[in-house]
Amino acid sequence: MRERQHMEQHQPAIVVDHVSKHFSLKHTHSMKEAFIGWTKGKKLRSDFTALNDLSFDVAEGESVALLGYNGSGKSTMLKIMSGVMPPDEGTVMTRGRVAGLIEVGAGFHPDLTGRENVYLNAAILGMKQHEIDAIFEQIVDFAEIREFLDQEVKYYSSGMFMRLAFSVAIHVELDILLVDEILSVGDAPFREKCRLKFQEMIAQNKTMVVVSHDMEMVRELCGRGIVIKRGKKHFDGPIEQAIEYLGSEDYQLAE
Repeated sequence: MRERQHMEQHQPAIVVDHVSKHFSLKHTHSMKEAFIGWTKGKKLRSDFTALNDLSFDVAEGESVALLGYNGSGKSTMLKIMSGVMPPDEGTVMTRGRVAGLIEVGAGFHPDLTGRENVYLNAAILGMKQHEIDAIFEQIVDFAEIREFLDQEVKYYSSGMFMRLAFSVAIHVELDILLVDEILSVGDAPFREKCRLKFQEMIAQNKTMVVVSHDMEMVRELCGRGIVIKRGKKHFDGPIEQAIEYLGSEDYQLAE
């Protein structure tokens, strides 16, 4: 599965060019705390750099893992790639339709039925009604919730909700899939079905960028790893070497 990676002859599907992202962190939890802090001359906010001049390309049909400890900037990078948030500096360019499995169920309305939410969420992901009609049965079968399809999703269990949201996202017609810790969704049989679906998408030459702490899944799906720490790129290369670097003293000591 991994031998097809690093296909430099293909055009880039994703170009990340000197991207930085900054956030302002509050140090107070109420107006009262803020007022008291202000009168005492305390600093009420501080700036945090989530991404720091990050650059890389992803070729068409390539599967790449973004690796790093919690807080390294991986999920922020995926959100910028998906268009959920803009970069403060730099640019991200993507080629084709992008689907992000970043916040499963974003766009679902609790007062609509499962059926209605399939059409709503797929439309948010860029599909037209006739395209959704063509894959509707596949979505329902994969999610395994047919008998509850015409019930409002606010009455779904968390597992049912997640299965339906996930099924919609992976069945849309896409060129690039962005995945953030999504195989934590559902029970073991459903996770296995999701894993097989990812393999099918790789075989179809879809471009994937994966964030996960599951190194076995990363090894199976990705041929290349980009290791990030404090928003900076510290390693970019074959997945086994990337995983080895992530666990090394060099990564621990990196600034």
